[in-house]
Amino acid sequence: MADVFESLELLFDRPNEPLITPKGENNSVFQLTEQFLTEDYANNGIELNNRFGDDASEKIPLKNLSKLPGFKIATQLPKDAEFSLFLPKHQEMANELLGVLMDVPENELQDLLSTCAFARVNLNPQLFNYCYSVALMHRRDTRKVRVKNFAEVFPSKFLDSQVFTQARETAAVIPPDVPRIPIIIPRDYTATDLEEEHRLAYWREDIGINLHHYHWLLVYPFTANDLSIVAKDRRGELFFYMHQQVIARFNCERLCNSLKRVKKFSNWREPIPEAYFPKLACLTSSRGWPPRQSGMQWQDLNRAAEGLFVTIDEMERWRRNVEEAIATGTVRLPNGQTRPLDIDTLGNMLESSALSPNRELYGSIHNNGHSFTAYMHDPEHRYLEQFGVIADEATTMRDPFFYRWHAYIDDVFQKHKESAYVRPYTRSELENPGVQVRSVSVETPGGQPNTLNTFWMLSDVNLSRGLDFSDNGPVYARFTHLNYRHFSYRINVNNTGSSRRTTVRIFITPKFDERNVPWIFSDQRKMCIEMDRFVTVLNAGENNIVRQSTESSITIPFEQTFRDLSAQGNDPRRDELATFNYCGCGWPQHMLVPKGTEAGMPFQLFVMLSNYDLDRIDQDNGKQLTCVEASSFCGLKDKKYPDRRAMGFPFDRPSSSATSLQDFILPNMGLQDITIQLQNVTEPNPRNPPMSV
Repeated sequence: MADVFESLELLFDRPNEPLITPKGENNSVFQLTEQFLTEDYANNGIELNNRFGDDASEKIPLKNLSKLPGFKIATQLPKDAEFSLFLPKHQEMANELLGVLMDVPENELQDLLSTCAFARVNLNPQLFNYCYSVALMHRRDTRKVRVKNFAEVFPSKFLDSQVFTQARETAAVIPPDVPRIPIIIPRDYTATDLEEEHRLAYWREDIGINLHHYHWLLVYPFTANDLSIVAKDRRGELFFYMHQQVIARFNCERLCNSLKRVKKFSNWREPIPEAYFPKLACLTSSRGWPPRQSGMQWQDLNRAAEGLFVTIDEMERWRRNVEEAIATGTVRLPNGQTRPLDIDTLGNMLESSALSPNRELYGSIHNNGHSFTAYMHDPEHRYLEQFGVIADEATTMRDPFFYRWHAYIDDVFQKHKESAYVRPYTRSELENPGVQVRSVSVETPGGQPNTLNTFWMLSDVNLSRGLDFSDNGPVYARFTHLNYRHFSYRINVNNTGSSRRTTVRIFITPKFDERNVPWIFSDQRKMCIEMDRFVTVLNAGENNIVRQSTESSITIPFEQTFRDLSAQGNDPRRDELATFNYCGCGWPQHMLVPKGTEAGMPFQLFVMLSNYDLDRIDQDNGKQLTCVEASSFCGLKDKKYPDRRAMGFPFDRPSSSATSLQDFILPNMGLQDITIQLQNVTEPNPRNPPMSV
């Protein structure tokens, strides 16, 4: 009998195929009963399933359920429709399905397998995949189940639509045991450089960046019937910080490409000049994603099919109420009482998550902003059009307007940080008595001192798990992405006190703004991108700290972004998969360093060794899973966020005295000019599979 964990993993395979057909590389077949047949296969489904079973390498029996789940809401989403958590009706569907999957008694894994199989057979594949992934991550008895790479299960959300015709031809014509030449995806396939925003296409359309955004939502859902799934430690603040860092990184890339910082979208009635033509096809609906023409505007939404009835007037009323909360430093609750506003509460209000203190008063500004933009081409469902890419968590970061919208969202957070109710840090909060940073630098093997190098890389992704009704052999697409030469930080520190712990905080920031003049601190602090944060021991006297760029607390390793988890099936370290699944929401390692320029772009390296007594978090007792990677963006599974300071410290607040970054420096901080230089060469990825010619 197949391992139940492996059987659960097979439910990810080929999501648009019926469960009748074989799954996985081992040609496994689920043994179905009438319970697991849809109307389409009611007459011959068992016979077809048995035929496939005759050639199967393993058969997986499914236990009949004593009581079938109803799915009264979830079944309203057609199987060939797109799914978006930004839509209220879809949120209700997801809450219903997730509730069913979470309510199966713990350790009743055969019941869970049958329940999940029943849901997969009867529901929309994208709705099922999202809820199934969240359930596997949040149930204690499924921590050993691998959540499959979303780009391999639904590759059409990440790759040029022209790829898939070629991929099916490859799968049909070339036998699996014959080396298959990867299908080349051109670097420029959505626009030309006549469109200046296309200069950032390599960044916006990067597979790893878009996977990061989707996976973050799996770890931090904003809606669920079981609030414990949503109510993770400092969840609202992490929503702020993750997106603030996305905007800071995007603005750094804009400067690298001779563009101004992104302009926030604050006048919700003005035309939007940014057009976007995604060149993606949805394999679920068999339609192309709708484009957005330049000059389109938000319009009131009246779409009964999605339960979406919202006006711009309502959005503006919610905005006034949020601005009032920031101006007064208080939040009004539904019962008429008030409580102080903090960054965590504001994050849940703006998104808005199920933790919003008063959704009637503060609305759903962030989520509806995505919906207004996604439906500009058909706000009343007159033409039966689906939403644009900005309303799908896996494609939203491809759209240039995503960054204008989130620049506005970040500006709201910054207004709170700059308000009278959030005081600037005192010197005692910033300093670390007895600790003096003497020098900081970066070293790239074989490179120039204090110079970081970026370059282009060709990597392969396996499309076969998402190619329904085709041969099971691997089919690879080859795409170009940014990467960097690995480097190390070198920090020389003198500790005049006794041995102690310290938190090392590393940021980089462009040295000059878009006018090529030095920044004022109030602007530059928002351009600081966190590169790493870790705790280390300082011995008495001189200390030389060396830290590799690949150890960053921000990122996940390259293998986690472009991973083929099937190789880990019998890994004795399989217990670590829960951590692996959880930490997959980290920033992709290959995008850690901004592109820079061929001539070399000036940046500044900032290093701070903060007072660990003010940083330390006392975690709850008990054995809990942690991750070294990506804790800055993902936190730690089943634990408190691993830093007592505000996220983004020390740059999350304005300074009461510093006018420049140099003015901000204290003895426990170091500042060093560095250069980021693009080596405009393209290299094959040494990790590409051997059969990729």
